[in-house]
Amino acid sequence: MKKNLTMHPIAVIHTDFATKFGIPRQASLAEELKATIVFEKEYRKDGILKGLENFSHIWLLWGFSASFDADWTPTVRPPRLGGTKRVGVFASRSPFRPNPIGLSAVKIDAIRKTKEYGTVIDVIGADMMNLSPIYDIKPYVPYSDRINAAPGFAEQPDLRKLQVRISPVVAETIPAGKLAGLIEVLALDPRPPYQNDPNRKYGFVFAGMEIKFKVEDNVLTVLSAK
Repeated sequence: MKKNLTMHPIAVIHTDFATKFGIPRQASLAEELKATIVFEKEYRKDGILKGLENFSHIWLLWGFSASFDADWTPTVRPPRLGGTKRVGVFASRSPFRPNPIGLSAVKIDAIRKTKEYGTVIDVIGADMMNLSPIYDIKPYVPYSDRINAAPGFAEQPDLRKLQVRISPVVAETIPAGKLAGLIEVLALDPRPPYQNDPNRKYGFVFAGMEIKFKVEDNVLTVLSAK
């Protein structure tokens, strides 16, 4: 019996997130957030995606590339629990795992041919850092994948919607087609749940720009985008 399995990426995903900060905590929370799956050269083969156009969503099996060299512990402190309570690593979605593998369901936006990369898949709602490796793609099948399940400590949706304020001057600096996705990401509150300092300035890279903001009384104000 084969005990070990060596996996090689079949693709990478191109997203607007250069770092982990700002990425939605779960897939499909930001419906304006777009990304593109680009296959490695050996998988740019005719017919490899035949029939996928008949599905609306796919499962992505991917790697937490920022955690490949990180140590893991038997228990972790999920942000959902305020970063103070511990649960077992296998009772969480922490990226710090024995095998740093993620699983996300995303919506297919388009399957298209390009001159540089061959056929690519545009998706909506990916919760992944730019150039994260993808190990497998499977169609989402509603009759079997959508089930009634006990939610554990994630019973209530973690959707702390904030009011986002961006001045017209700052909004004009956001690349075309990226503003709606950025507003969704900011409205979900990218800060750690245990941080609520109205005087603190936060920053992260989105679509090649450094976005700086602060939050006070559930209002997030974008300070700059450069």
